[in-house]
Amino acid sequence: MGLPFAALSANAPLLQAWYARSGGPSADDPYFLYSASNVGSLLALLAFPLVADPLLGATETSNLWFMGFVVFGGLLVTSGLIALRGAHGVATPVTTEFTSDSPRLKQIAIWVAIAFVPSSSMLSFTTKVSTDLGSIPLIWVVPLATYILSFVFAFAKWKNLSAKGLRIPFLLALAAGVVLLSNIIHQHTAPIIILIYVPVLFVIALYAHRLLYEMRPPAGQLTVFYIALSVGGALGGLFNSIVAPVAFSHEIEAQLTLILAGGLLLLGKSSITPRNIAIGLVTSFPLLLVFGMIGSINPLGTGALRASVAIAMLVSVLILFRHNPVRVAILILVLMLPALAPKKNAIFQDRSFFGNHSVYSTAGFRIYQNGTTLHGWQREEDFGKRPTPLSYYHPNGPMAQVITSDFGRQSESIGIVGLGTGALSCYKLPFQEWAFFEIDAMVDRVARDPSKFTYISECAPESKTYLGDARIVLAQNTFEFDILVLDAYSSDAIPQHLITTEAVRMYTERLAPDGVLVFHISNRYYDLIGPLARIADELGLHAASQNDKLDANIFKTGASSSIVAIISPERARIDSFVQNGKWQAVVSDGAEPWTDDKANLLSALKWLQD
Repeated sequence: MGLPFAALSANAPLLQAWYARSGGPSADDPYFLYSASNVGSLLALLAFPLVADPLLGATETSNLWFMGFVVFGGLLVTSGLIALRGAHGVATPVTTEFTSDSPRLKQIAIWVAIAFVPSSSMLSFTTKVSTDLGSIPLIWVVPLATYILSFVFAFAKWKNLSAKGLRIPFLLALAAGVVLLSNIIHQHTAPIIILIYVPVLFVIALYAHRLLYEMRPPAGQLTVFYIALSVGGALGGLFNSIVAPVAFSHEIEAQLTLILAGGLLLLGKSSITPRNIAIGLVTSFPLLLVFGMIGSINPLGTGALRASVAIAMLVSVLILFRHNPVRVAILILVLMLPALAPKKNAIFQDRSFFGNHSVYSTAGFRIYQNGTTLHGWQREEDFGKRPTPLSYYHPNGPMAQVITSDFGRQSESIGIVGLGTGALSCYKLPFQEWAFFEIDAMVDRVARDPSKFTYISECAPESKTYLGDARIVLAQNTFEFDILVLDAYSSDAIPQHLITTEAVRMYTERLAPDGVLVFHISNRYYDLIGPLARIADELGLHAASQNDKLDANIFKTGASSSIVAIISPERARIDSFVQNGKWQAVVSDGAEPWTDDKANLLSALKWLQD
């Protein structure tokens, strides 16, 4: 998809260059068209998940996109002809901050650096919101829409909007960002606080993009300008998606980007003198005390009073220094440095391309967390002996019921998609062959490290883990399982391709004739019983489910509630579980089943069903 994407992206500066030659209104300053372009991008961003994805399948969407591409080509040709018939000379350029006849390398580097900041901010704030608030479905749309909206305003021909006029809002956004990223506020207890990231991102992006607008070159040089913007945005994405997971053991991109955002103030006329640096450092010391980053001021406590005093002091100092960007930049830098340090209570903390991984101890339990998803936990007193499976996998839970049933004890081959801490492995019998499937190699390393968890090392050290996307690995290898557990749906980002008609058909092809598929579908946001029931009905399979609700405190029993569905080609196998009274037969509502071509994930949202 890179070629059509590049072709479409290249048309933004192309059309503006043509318009500059057309002799039309504002042909001398065509940059306002970039604002219009981003209005279209924003509409498309919202239309795809809310309209195209629910109403159309992949094939229909592809066909419509193809037709739209053809129409776009026709409009492009028409625009080119209009440009050729217009004025042949470039109109007198408008006055901007650009002073060179042709962009110099330094100027291009500045454009790239400015464009980097809002791009990286958008991605890092998206990660922060989805981590601290939870990966609510489509939550990523909000920061991306905010980022695009800032382009709409920044490149509009509004004389009253300027980077200078945005300085006070920008300083307030920096102050809010510092408070949010310093963890002085317990964000998990007040989710609405997380939403402050959105206006903070908007103001930072608006300030940066307005700076770019004011630094725009004459229309004849706009191609280099937009290439620089594209490179800066791409580098922001490269840094957050590729470089940071390799370079850092935990997420610090938001803090680093906020430091760079403070550095944007230095692009104006600023005097970097030892005196200004010293004043910035000295002023930061009392703020570090109030924020609790060094020492502690006991009368302020650790709650709302400390947060209020910290916010008031920081805002006051930033406004006081509003005409001295060096002091502001130093202040932001010093306040963010302590926030770059990893958590002190973590036994293990690292990251992969699939997110943050942390192992920590609390209340006598060893807990493994990936982003906002708990992979499982183990009693620390069980280290050194065969541990008892906990969390969703406790001995009385639905998954344990299947594996420890008479059928489960007679099964010779069991597959587990989604390793977690490996708790299920402690139901393995000596004669059984178990295989695990895991997409994230770091999960496998953590689960097999006996210093962190001992389920695998004590119960199934010889069992193999197949790394990669489970659907691809299962399709490429010949397996025949009596039981295949699919434990990949508990996170808030559902791997949709693992729960379509084609996927379930392939799973059954890897089952013994009377085998059982076990779907662990506990999820905060999605109810997946309905989609599974429709798929089972479409494929002529039989299904049942169990909602294991537990009221006891998980830190007393170690067990947590779970929702599990079982599917089998053999009706008698499902009936044998239904007869024990804990499982209920599942019946399809007759709606269209999910397929690789069309699957409306939003239809499974619990709040829409309620």
